Amino acid sequence: MKRIVLTGGGTAGHVTPNMALVPKLIDEGFDISYIGSYNGMEKKLIGDIGVPYYGISSGKLRRYFDLKNFSDPFRVLKGYFEAKKILKKLHPDVIFSKGGFVTVPVVIAAKKLHIPIIIHESDMTPGLANKLSIPSASKVCCNFPETISHLPEGKAVLTGSPIREELFQGKKETGLSLCDFNDEKPVLLVIGGSLGSVAINNAIRTNLNDLLERYQIIHLCGRNHLDESLSHIRGYKQFEYVKKELKHYFACADIVVSRAGANAICELLALRKPNILIPLGLDASRGDQILNAQSFEKQGYSYVLQEKDVTSQTLLNAVNTVYDNREKYIEAMNKSELANPIETIVNLANELATKKN
Repeated sequence: MKRIVLTGGGTAGHVTPNMALVPKLIDEGFDISYIGSYNGMEKKLIGDIGVPYYGISSGKLRRYFDLKNFSDPFRVLKGYFEAKKILKKLHPDVIFSKGGFVTVPVVIAAKKLHIPIIIHESDMTPGLANKLSIPSASKVCCNFPETISHLPEGKAVLTGSPIREELFQGKKETGLSLCDFNDEKPVLLVIGGSLGSVAINNAIRTNLNDLLERYQIIHLCGRNHLDESLSHIRGYKQFEYVKKELKHYFACADIVVSRAGANAICELLALRKPNILIPLGLDASRGDQILNAQSFEKQGYSYVLQEKDVTSQTLLNAVNTVYDNREKYIEAMNKSELANPIETIVNLANELATKKN
């Protein structure tokens, strides 16, 4: 039996793509194990789907001064020896790394043991953990054509990001029913991220009356960002966070306002949802969401509104513009080359596993 070790952690964006690969890997006859941090969020997520989990020591690689910068290299070194021991026990034929700091010792250990490695980089330019790992990789999968120029020649493969199969199983009727909506008006889905966005939330709520004249609104506003004074308004449903219902809300959405995290926008592309992207600004990120959004805008998939430019009026104008031109955005997305990321990545894993054996 072919064996694969998946690794990735720190954020859901480093774990859910790995989870999306699992059903196809099982279909292809792979025995699957997972290496993450001792108690990271990935431990519970992976445990819930029944994949054997191994924890290792992990340190964070920072670009700024912190006293932990002096101790974390020792944690990484410890993680390297732990990962090496686990890999010797499991004898995998291939490693798939989705990124996050916990993956660095796993990738370096795998390279030392001559195990082929596939890395996936979600953003336009590689993050620090992947920058350290890429020299050890056999192949590097990416989401954007522009990323290829940032990767070693011969390693880059344009794949897109693995999308959870459940997102394609939503039902429009169920989504409308859950919100007590009808099919007389289009549905606007607003996703501000798990922590929410004050700018997006305020722009939606201060312009609620104008938006509701034309749209029904599902507003995922983030934890602790509910506004109870608006709970009685028909046509407007707000939630801090949703999980199982999300597929139904996507199914009934005609247009989406979203942050520009790589996995989020790849989901919008896969689902062919016309969208307005509001990327995190440079004051809150390294600028990867801005680059992601610019690429999608250039390819005709998205309308981009910078966070500093968000007002109730600019957001209303953006929503109306995209809805009025929704067929143009859908047509562009239908031409995307990123049609089957899961199949492409699993085929790569098969190819490298076969070569090793």
